[in-house]
Amino acid sequence: MLLFQDNPYQRHVYLTSANSVSSAVYQISHNVTSYFNLRDINEDLNRRNAALEQEVVNLRESLQKYAEAEFKDTLVVDSGVTHFNFIVAHVINNSISRPYNYLTIDKGSNDGLRAELGVVDQNGVVGIISVVGKRSSRVISLLNPDFRLSCKIKGSEHFGSLVWDGNDPTTALLEELPRHTIYKPGDTVVTSGYSAVFPPGLPVGLILDDDKDHNENFFTLKVKLFADFTALSNVQVVMNNYGEELAEIEQRNSDDKSRKDKRK
Repeated sequence: MLLFQDNPYQRHVYLTSANSVSSAVYQISHNVTSYFNLRDINEDLNRRNAALEQEVVNLRESLQKYAEAEFKDTLVVDSGVTHFNFIVAHVINNSISRPYNYLTIDKGSNDGLRAELGVVDQNGVVGIISVVGKRSSRVISLLNPDFRLSCKIKGSEHFGSLVWDGNDPTTALLEELPRHTIYKPGDTVVTSGYSAVFPPGLPVGLILDDDKDHNENFFTLKVKLFADFTALSNVQVVMNNYGEELAEIEQRNSDDKSRKDKRK
């Protein structure tokens, strides 16, 4: 201590060495804290992604409304109610190798979730909620033959049903597509919007080729899925704010049809 205190040169060397050691310690500390902060950073990115996805869906709907209004020469009135919202959730269990696959997310009825809500990730469609608990929900995966998704080729109005054939977890089949539909390998497959679950235009996958199983009126396409089911971590639940209203209307239509059938 006396040597360093009375000799400026030795004091400079000592402080330089100490600062190097401190710098190394600070770097290690930064790396450790950064690692534990990754979850918060990832959570924030997923919230931003959900907000952007919601904005894209809303803009697409607005453009569609204005296009229809221009065609019909009518006035568009904005109700101010957002059609779809997206809630971020985490996958806590997932299966891809079973004949009928499911996944579990960490959101439930306490978070406003209910059955028959769609689930997507940053790449594409994942599945649909089947069972809801207070703090978690079970999702029927797209890798489940019981789940059929109404899809169409981007830029076309012809639609079919996307279903998993139980083989490759990276591909599915787009069935019942009209034979006069024009397509080419590499075209994008998106949701048709013909349901209250998913908005139109959500990405699903890319066309690989024409499957051999087809008939005179319809054919089947093999589709490379955008969602990577082997690495699912964060997903978004699609909340249709008009879903209950649509379900009620559909139920009324079904009841009216049943009453008419009974009269016959």
